[in-house]
Amino acid sequence: MCGRARCTLRPDDIPRACNLNGRPVRSVNTDLYRPAYNVSPGFNLPVVRRDDGSDCQGTVLQCMKWGLIPSFTKKTDKPDHYRMFNARSESIFEKASFRRLVPKNRCLVAVEGFYEWKKDGSKKQPYYIHFKDGRPLVFAALYDSWKNPEGEILYTFSILTTSSSSALEWLHDRMPVILGNKALTDAWLDGSTSSKFDTMLRPYEEPDLMWYPVTPAMGKPSFDGPECIKKIQLKTEETKSISRFFSKKGVTGERETNPQVKRECEDPIITNQGKSVKEEPETQESAGDHFREKISEDSNDDVSVVACGGERNFQVKRDYKEFSADAKPKISEDSKDDVFVVACGGERNLQVKRDYEEFSANAKPPDRKTDVPSTSPKKKKGGARGAGDKQATLFSYFGKG
Repeated sequence: MCGRARCTLRPDDIPRACNLNGRPVRSVNTDLYRPAYNVSPGFNLPVVRRDDGSDCQGTVLQCMKWGLIPSFTKKTDKPDHYRMFNARSESIFEKASFRRLVPKNRCLVAVEGFYEWKKDGSKKQPYYIHFKDGRPLVFAALYDSWKNPEGEILYTFSILTTSSSSALEWLHDRMPVILGNKALTDAWLDGSTSSKFDTMLRPYEEPDLMWYPVTPAMGKPSFDGPECIKKIQLKTEETKSISRFFSKKGVTGERETNPQVKRECEDPIITNQGKSVKEEPETQESAGDHFREKISEDSNDDVSVVACGGERNFQVKRDYKEFSADAKPKISEDSKDDVFVVACGGERNLQVKRDYEEFSANAKPPDRKTDVPSTSPKKKKGGARGAGDKQATLFSYFGKG
């Protein structure tokens, strides 16, 4: 379809654009013509037709309204110029509104370019289509006359359309019938054999048509001026994908600068020391080396490794064997406190596991005569038991003051 066009030609330029080449031209109502960059149905445009009142060489440059109103339209009906502003060339010989017009009511419409919309979902992007060399485009059209209730005769026309050319089929499935040379314009204006019309009402396949996107604002008929044909830059899919790429990189950068987002679990710190639970290894590497040495020394230890958030948490399970009932108590470096420290989420949980063995019931306490005097400033009377007591206490080992 063709529903918008640019026509800023002067009336004197139109006969030359239609290849009349010196043929006599009579002007009718050309004072109604207003050049515009955004012409829509209902506008007055200069149209070239044959002059029936003279010889076959005579032509008429007449201003008509775009949008056909058939002559048989009732006088009480309100004219609707958007109803028939286009006519399908394939059906003009079948529909009554156009079939009766083909023999004598053919005309030429000259414009500098036309607009077509590309549909993209719910959005529509207009494109301006014109010749590369800037010469006017000449469309095949049909015209008719209708008398309104006031007795005025209104001349209207409809532009013929055909299937889109191979170069423009991506934009729309229809395009106006373009008569690109003098032979075609003369045949349409002066021809008498309808069989020849089929050969000229075809898509325009020449490579001299060009197009570019324009502002969507020209979709409003009231929007007019040189801005209508100003080329705009469209955002391509590649540009959009690059924008999305950098936006994702920005989010990643924020995560890297935020340690709470970057790391779900920090590196584990594991140590084994006997002097103090409060002390921590100087580095994580030294703690890991000490941990590995401890595993090699004790072959009975079971070690399981758990992955958390891409980091490693070591979980050590130690099975302690029970000493025999008559074994002597032994507190040495091998039985020192095992401290297992796991750092996860930036917080440290200290888990201290201490296993003490019960002393045997028949262990002999040290002799009271050899006890070392206690240096404790506080002394409890009767706090020590005799040598005959069967249950050992801590005082029996540290001595009595």
